[in-house]
Amino acid sequence: MHRPAQRQRQRLTRVLVGAAAVPVILFASACSSDSGSDGDKKDSGSDASASASGGAEGGSGDKAATVEKAAFAKLPEPCATLSKKTLGDLVPATKNKAGKTGTSDDVSTRGNCTWDSLDNNGVDGSQFRWLRVSLNRFESDQSLGSGAKRAQGNFTKQVTDAQAAKDAKGVKTTPVPGVGDQATLVSYDVKKEKDTFKQQTLVARVENAVVTVDYNGAGLAGDKSPDEASLAKDTQKAAKEAVAAVAAANGAGGADKSSGAPKDGKDSKDDKASKDDKASDGSGAKPENDAKPKSE
Repeated sequence: MHRPAQRQRQRLTRVLVGAAAVPVILFASACSSDSGSDGDKKDSGSDASASASGGAEGGSGDKAATVEKAAFAKLPEPCATLSKKTLGDLVPATKNKAGKTGTSDDVSTRGNCTWDSLDNNGVDGSQFRWLRVSLNRFESDQSLGSGAKRAQGNFTKQVTDAQAAKDAKGVKTTPVPGVGDQATLVSYDVKKEKDTFKQQTLVARVENAVVTVDYNGAGLAGDKSPDEASLAKDTQKAAKEAVAAVAAANGAGGADKSSGAPKDGKDSKDDKASKDDKASDGSGAKPENDAKPKSE
């Protein structure tokens, strides 16, 4: 009697123990399954992160293009760009051989100098000459372009302005080789009261600088008008000297720039044009419509 009951209790115990073990096995199995899922997610996330990181690194590897450095970092003093001999030829009767410096809020990027000459012979007539050298320099800018490119734009504007001068008659435009990297001479006549002024405007670009020489002359009180070809020749002579002065101010061998030889240098600053002084009235002064340097 006791043995069957004992065996029955033993079988019941085994069933209960086995039943209790099932949730443990299932829980362990579920944990194992969840752990694998989490691992997959982590691995997947790591891959995505690595991919994103790789993409970012690849993107940062593509650097934005940079503009080239401007060749010239400074300008010479405008009134010191021409030799005494040249001034003696172009403005022989000037009372101020040192010239008159124009106003500028940044002499490192722009400036000008003027001279005037009146050879007064009374009733026998007089010869008037007016000369201006203007300098403009442009720095390289990431958003605006290289200094040379900006200077080329200013060069084009100045030539266009000279060609469109008010009341200009017989406008002639002539390329001038051998002066900087590019140069153009614009010639025309302007009538002022009873006198005719023969205007010569030579615009030259050398690297990131623009040099403009304005030169005009007139025969007053019945004197004959100056020879246009001679005025043009003198203007080109002055322009060559001014271009060479700009290059020389930026280092040894700079004078070679008068012929357009390349040269490296440092960045400069600003691109506004110089402010021009007006000549006094009543002396056969410069025509009011002379081309003025323009900013970009």
